[in-house]
Amino acid sequence: MAIIDLANPSRFLTLAGRLLPWLIGLTALAFAAGLSLTPGAPNDYQQGATVKIMFIHVPSAWLGMFGWGLMSIAALGTLVWRHPLADVAAKAAAPIGAAFTFMCLVTGMLWGRPRWGAYWVWDARLTSVLVLFLMYLGVIALWRTVDDPSRSARAAAILTLVGAINLPIIKFSVDWWNTLHQPASVLRLGGPTIHPSLLAPLLVMALAFLLLFLTLHLAAMRNEIMRRRVRTMLMLQAEAAGR
Repeated sequence: MAIIDLANPSRFLTLAGRLLPWLIGLTALAFAAGLSLTPGAPNDYQQGATVKIMFIHVPSAWLGMFGWGLMSIAALGTLVWRHPLADVAAKAAAPIGAAFTFMCLVTGMLWGRPRWGAYWVWDARLTSVLVLFLMYLGVIALWRTVDDPSRSARAAAILTLVGAINLPIIKFSVDWWNTLHQPASVLRLGGPTIHPSLLAPLLVMALAFLLLFLTLHLAAMRNEIMRRRVRTMLMLQAEAAGR
């Protein structure tokens, strides 16, 4: 099947139906592997067992940004290429990305309490991630407010592209400003600075969360396509009854 064929919702639904069982299985295996590795990871000499919060916090932060990046690409597909499934992809990714961003904030507060003595500080990294979460809520509210799918798609796409400016701010906030948040220790030019005993379970958990994101996103796209088909059928029935 050529990639261009996926612009056809029916063919996309067929492909999604074939991929979802495999994705669910791979996600379960990845989580089983990650959860078997995390108990054996050593405690930090300063943070103790609280360092293991990063096995949830870090993947959630990555996927919160990944979700908005995916929506930004879909926004270009809506505005530039008029791809019929671009808006579906963006709308399906928004609540999933918001959930991971919220998880990032909550686990960050739990991790920050023993490290900084407070659940929340107006740190540049924390504040920019909070802004990302609020932008997710704004886009979701926009889709729910505007009834016309084409109008809401364009408006949400523009807001998404404007909000994409926040992604490099989140990434480089620890480099641009004097913050309490530690600098990058995994995705950096000089290589990871985390000990392999902690890095290995972190990467496995990151893979598990990524597979979970993809599984949920594919299922949400399929549900959104079916919802729109039902909406179209109801509108046609209403028009036929009014004649």
